[in-house]
Amino acid sequence: LNGPPDNLGILPVNSDDDVSRLASALGYDLGAYIRLQPAPGHEMKHSVPFPNPCTIQECLARYCDLNGPPRRSELKLLAPYAKDATSKKALLRMASKEGKAEYKEKIVEAKIGIVDIISKLCPSIEMPLEHFISVCPRLHPRYYTISSSSTVHPTSVHVTVSVLKETRADGSSFKGVCSNYLSDIISNGKVRIFARDSTFRLPTDAKKPIIMIGPGTGIAPMRALLQERSHQKLSQKLKVGENILYFGCKKRDLDFIYQYELKAFEKEGTLTQMHLAFSREQDKKVYVQHLLSKNAKDTWKLISKGGAYIYVCGGVKMGQDVSDALKRLISEHGDFGTTDAKKYLDEMAKEGRFVQELWA
Repeated sequence: LNGPPDNLGILPVNSDDDVSRLASALGYDLGAYIRLQPAPGHEMKHSVPFPNPCTIQECLARYCDLNGPPRRSELKLLAPYAKDATSKKALLRMASKEGKAEYKEKIVEAKIGIVDIISKLCPSIEMPLEHFISVCPRLHPRYYTISSSSTVHPTSVHVTVSVLKETRADGSSFKGVCSNYLSDIISNGKVRIFARDSTFRLPTDAKKPIIMIGPGTGIAPMRALLQERSHQKLSQKLKVGENILYFGCKKRDLDFIYQYELKAFEKEGTLTQMHLAFSREQDKKVYVQHLLSKNAKDTWKLISKGGAYIYVCGGVKMGQDVSDALKRLISEHGDFGTTDAKKYLDEMAKEGRFVQELWA
């Protein structure tokens, strides 16, 4: 890792409770060892899906996505293993084109995973482990934009994670696999991680201004960028351009994360401006894109005259709203038509001056 900020890939592990529920429902011995081999005549078609030999516990905990909503095609594959005719019909119905709405409501929106289907909704399902492995989707890495500068913190890596816990309509709880895995790790516990390049890169010319838009946990890369700019300014004695942050959350006293660090960056002169949108602190909701529009004239001056770089991190909807606000201010203050304003922003993206990392 060099400078700010790469993405950290984290290999999550399913909870012991989910693994036990699945194994109990299907009659698997968690301590038993397995070795996967392609069926005779299929050696060239199939690669080994994960490292083995391993225990069934490891197989279910590390490599099988027990919590993510299975696709309709996977429900269709599960159906023949249901001994109960009603359960089989329900799975096939939701797997069909006609059952798309029911699938969306009862599986996707209800946050139902394979472990819930097998242990609770369709307990008549019986299937050998090798069949389960072929039907169940793999558990994929989760990516987080690193929230620390490796120049400032060369021996540690920081990530900003919102721990996901929700109550379903039936009163049961849904927990995000990776966020809860991380929150439950004991001190000095081990996590399997790897780094991946991020699109966030500071301008090579430190004098260029930067505009950072990161509500909620989207603050992560902005924290890293600010640490790096602070280092450039205070330790390397470089002339550093303006650093402008737009941050938003629901309430100041609820989720204004890193507020003391941000105030310290302000005090030392690294953070030039901080615009805050606390969406639930007034009758009319205020978001970062509203504040950006309010400062349209100054923002356009920074973009057109100062060669500013713009960084956006957060949800897809917010990213679209920010893009729209930028196109409007480019059109209005740069005297461009709507199409040309979009082209201008696209050109900034090609030059690496408009960078977005968004998630659904």
